[in-house]
Amino acid sequence: MIERLFESAMWKTRFLVIFAVLFGLLGAVVLFVVASMDIFVVAKYAFDTIITHAHPENFHEDIVSGIIGAVDLYLIAVVMLIFSFGIYELFISPIDHNEQAQDDSKILSITSLDQLKDKIAKVIVMVLVVNFFQRVLHTEYNGALEMLYFALAVAALALGLFFLGKVGKK
Repeated sequence: MIERLFESAMWKTRFLVIFAVLFGLLGAVVLFVVASMDIFVVAKYAFDTIITHAHPENFHEDIVSGIIGAVDLYLIAVVMLIFSFGIYELFISPIDHNEQAQDDSKILSITSLDQLKDKIAKVIVMVLVVNFFQRVLHTEYNGALEMLYFALAVAALALGLFFLGKVGKK
């Protein structure tokens, strides 16, 4: 009887992951709002600059960098969503609406911890790619060797994305 009570109590502790689910969703919402506000600020800056006919130095780079920064936040928010949905489905219960979705639209369907890790890893790689692109926009190159390093970094990034795509098609 004690064993049965202990196992029942232990099984119910899986509901503690609801904290990770709720705060993961909250984090995703916060990131979506902040990224949207960032895009609004960039759009306001762009329109104000266009209206005043000013053309500050690095105008295009600043706009692109601001938007890419927002995309970076959106991708991190997606990681939080995938994490929250996955943890909920793995530990608590399958999501009913997900069962009704077509097979090709089950991006948030998680059936194993490995599948959750794979989905999160792919989005994190995309976050790193976007972050790399954002940093490259403000980099100044002072010679052929630095340009060569940049080209090698882009080639390594492309190669990594190529292999990441190959792994996903197994």
